[in-house]
Amino acid sequence: MTTTESRPHDRVELVIGGMTCASCANRIERKLNKLDGVTASVNYATEKASVAFPVGMRVEDLVSTVEAAGYEATAPRPERAEGTDDERGGDLGLRLVIAALLGVPVIALSMVPAFQFPVWQWVSLALASTVVWVCGWPFHRAAAVNLRHGATTMDTLVSMGVVVAYLWSVYALVFGSAGMIGMVHEFSLVPRPSTSGDIYLEVAVGVTVFLLLGRWLEARSKRSAGAALRALLALGAKEVAVLRDGVEVRVPVASLRVGERFVVRPGERVATDGVVVDGSSAVDRSMVTGESVPVEVGAGDGVVGGTVNAGGRLVVRATKVGADTQLARMAALVEQAQAGKAEVQRLADRISSVFVPVVLGLALVTLATWLLVGRPVEFAVTAAVAVLVIACPCALGLATPTALLVGTGRGAQLGILVKGPEVLESTRRVDTVVLDKTGTVTAGKLSLVDVVPAAGVERADLLRVAGAVENGSEHPIAAAIVRGAGAEVGALPDVTGFRNREGLGVTAELDGREVVVGRPRLLAELGVPLPAELRSAADAAEQAGRTVVAVAVDGEAHGLLAVTDTVKPTSAAAVRELRALGLRPVLLTGDNAVVARAVAAEVGIDAADVVADVLPSEKVDAVRRLQAEGRVVAMVGDGVNDAPALAVADLGLAMGTGSDVAIEAGDLTLVRGDLLVVADAIRLSRRTLGIIKGNLFWAFAYNVAGLPLAALGLLNPMLAGAAMAFSSVFVVTNSLRLKRFHPRAR
Repeated sequence: MTTTESRPHDRVELVIGGMTCASCANRIERKLNKLDGVTASVNYATEKASVAFPVGMRVEDLVSTVEAAGYEATAPRPERAEGTDDERGGDLGLRLVIAALLGVPVIALSMVPAFQFPVWQWVSLALASTVVWVCGWPFHRAAAVNLRHGATTMDTLVSMGVVVAYLWSVYALVFGSAGMIGMVHEFSLVPRPSTSGDIYLEVAVGVTVFLLLGRWLEARSKRSAGAALRALLALGAKEVAVLRDGVEVRVPVASLRVGERFVVRPGERVATDGVVVDGSSAVDRSMVTGESVPVEVGAGDGVVGGTVNAGGRLVVRATKVGADTQLARMAALVEQAQAGKAEVQRLADRISSVFVPVVLGLALVTLATWLLVGRPVEFAVTAAVAVLVIACPCALGLATPTALLVGTGRGAQLGILVKGPEVLESTRRVDTVVLDKTGTVTAGKLSLVDVVPAAGVERADLLRVAGAVENGSEHPIAAAIVRGAGAEVGALPDVTGFRNREGLGVTAELDGREVVVGRPRLLAELGVPLPAELRSAADAAEQAGRTVVAVAVDGEAHGLLAVTDTVKPTSAAAVRELRALGLRPVLLTGDNAVVARAVAAEVGIDAADVVADVLPSEKVDAVRRLQAEGRVVAMVGDGVNDAPALAVADLGLAMGTGSDVAIEAGDLTLVRGDLLVVADAIRLSRRTLGIIKGNLFWAFAYNVAGLPLAALGLLNPMLAGAAMAFSSVFVVTNSLRLKRFHPRAR
């Protein structure tokens, strides 16, 4: 493949039809990657090809390349995807029912001599012919198509095994003694050292029935594996009540534009991302963020499309529509992750790409060896057929994609978005997690946390005076005081003569009194001393990392207020869980060391693991220093200034409540701004990787154990077909265990 890194690329996802095993996916992938400038990844489980191609190349060229390889390719049509799956499952189900109804009598007649009436073998031939050539036609057709293109796949092995068993039986019936009226046929779990009087119709029929059953169960399981993503895509509202000229007009969501206002009634889904402009309610965000408790929202609060209004009427102004919404971006991230391949899967792909030719050679060696040692042709052919059937590498192709389907889908339900399968491998190696303080460990929003009135001053009067004066300031500290005072004393009075003392505080007149609110230094400059008890309280608050605001009225100290960026309620528990996962937590912040150590002590991070007074540009250096010490570093952040550090870390975890830049730079996005989700994300990623490795182990172990038994003539081909079919079902079922992943009880 010729690569041209400097050339701009487009990306498309093609829906692939006609794939029957991992070898098919590998073959299509190789064909696409031979095109100049094209990088393709074909996923057997999702039946999609994710293709990056140079600008100027036509999608039709990609489609024709796939078709030239003997498969179908179309641009994705989400609105029809579900129906397509149903049609495929319905066709398999119908073939399976017919094969079972006709095949079970054949197997019973072949296995139980008491059932064998005088012409039973000829009746069996008639029934078996329908099963082999009608019900099993997809196997033979796929094998023929691949043969025409000079390729071999799992279907080649299946078709050859079934056809050889069927044709040998026809030969024995027509030219041997098996067609004699009254012939009795014994069944054996291993190939029989017999004569031309034996037939193997039960093998041809049994393999076909078991493989159809395996394909049908596999299709159902794969559909179940992708259920979480389909549920995510289905969350969007179909219609919305838009306010136009003061009148509600119901229109399709697709026609909604940024800036328009729309109404959300109780029980309705929020149509798109926006800001509440009128009304208050509780919003159920469980399907988007994984939160179990509805969140109260009011004017000025943001809401996410796809969430459910559980309370009052809301009027929302749309801020994002279409592909820019959080729900659409979540779905895109999940699909991107499901389309990728982990390194362990690439190894499996390389093995399965050469597996089929090797098995064909092994079947020929088995046939020749048994003939050379003097065994009957029937025995040698049966052993060779068992080799062909037992060796199908279908389970290898399903091992990783199905686990990714279920794991990433379950993650999306819990508010954890994985960007790609390589991220799973990173979580296994991580030993250090760097936590940005503001917005990650703390709420990122200052709050009033302490009120200390001077002797003889009422708490309510202190709050009323301070809140009224600070109401004229836009400073974050002032906003925290105003919120705290308003919540406790209600409406705040107006002031006159408001003046701002840059960097120190503010002054104003209230009810004829001169009020000063600001740093203790401002009061000192104005000649207002702090009493000993207030000075002691101020020192204690500053040592705890809080910002102290002093209040004076008519030249006398009135009291102190303390504000701080409060630690999130779950941060301490999250740090404990990260330690339990074997991770070393490190706190990283631009705040001073006193504040940083206070926060670290509150959440349980050692003082030695605090990196403070760090400029935004120095966060990358802090991460690299840890890496230079041999640490494998995960970085958790939410701001624009965290994006470079998220990108340079071995694993970047972006809080979804943060900036778009941070989310784009992260490997994992946590939709909810809760540090506990970091531990859940790492646990889910490690669990998914463990399932993938378990799947691959059992898929390889099955082939390694089964091939020698088949080659040594110790395995009936019908049992080999059943084992091969159920190995695929086992892999998919094992992956479905991830649907039961739950956050740890807290």
